[in-house]
Amino acid sequence: MMALFNRNRNRSHVRNHDNDSHRVRSRIGKFTAAALLTLCAGIAGVHANATTLVVGGKNFTEQYVLTEITSQYLRSKGYTIDARTGLGSVLLRSAQENGQVDVTWEYTGTAALVYDKITEKLDPKAMYERVKALDQKRGLIWLNCSPLNNTYALGLPQQFAQQTGIRTISQLAAKIDAEPNKKHVFAMDAEFANRPDGLKPLEAAYNMHFTRAETRQMDPGLVYTALHNNQVPIGLIYTTDGRVKGFDIVALEDDRHYFPAYNATPVVRKATLDRNPQLATQLNALSDALSNDTMLEMNKQVDIDGKSVHDVAAEFIRTHRLP
Repeated sequence: MMALFNRNRNRSHVRNHDNDSHRVRSRIGKFTAAALLTLCAGIAGVHANATTLVVGGKNFTEQYVLTEITSQYLRSKGYTIDARTGLGSVLLRSAQENGQVDVTWEYTGTAALVYDKITEKLDPKAMYERVKALDQKRGLIWLNCSPLNNTYALGLPQQFAQQTGIRTISQLAAKIDAEPNKKHVFAMDAEFANRPDGLKPLEAAYNMHFTRAETRQMDPGLVYTALHNNQVPIGLIYTTDGRVKGFDIVALEDDRHYFPAYNATPVVRKATLDRNPQLATQLNALSDALSNDTMLEMNKQVDIDGKSVHDVAAEFIRTHRLP
């Protein structure tokens, strides 16, 4: 149906799993090139022994939260943790393959499309099994896939969704088709609007069409503001972005499964698991406790409510029964 989303994670304004600097708040910190080099040098020198684990994370809010939750939880189990955050996907992946990072939270779609260059359309389970098998050959073990799926979605302002009763993209397409003389403005980032596996195949998948005048290209962060202020009726969003909840945006169900899955999954070096036989059970329990609703709330608390990543992670640990 479509060419899968081969996203270049090192360009600006691409998928938030990789180089999504627009979502990294200044209070969390921005990493310059020099700082990243220093960070990588630190990783290279810190890998120590069987009880010391290096937990790596990427450079956007959700990953800061996941890294902090993992670090606090594993420290409570007696591990010495060195948390290394703020890395782009490719850099973090390289560090783990080279034995400088033990544990990361990776997304199935990122692994399939960016690292493994898979071009065929796969359902979420098949995608997980494929990347798991490929990485096992590289000494990287994918543990239990969490229900957390941070993928694309079409979002509507809450008032518009309530008035129309629209809950799926198919229902939105039917409304657009029934109102040929009405302007239906769709806000999105410039990359999605113009790349060959973005807007056009989405339109084909749902048999809907937006004219040039109906498409608004803007910074990804501004899409949420435009939806919140009822300046546009439709916007391209990410399903676990804190602003979805904070701005009362309704994410439509992708009922034809156009967007690939981005299920967050703990990935651990095999050598690390061999040295720490209980680690898989512990991380699987953590993975099972995550969901889109849970992550949405935590991202909102950081991005909208101004809570610290440390405090949000600590609250998660306190309110979830983990072995």
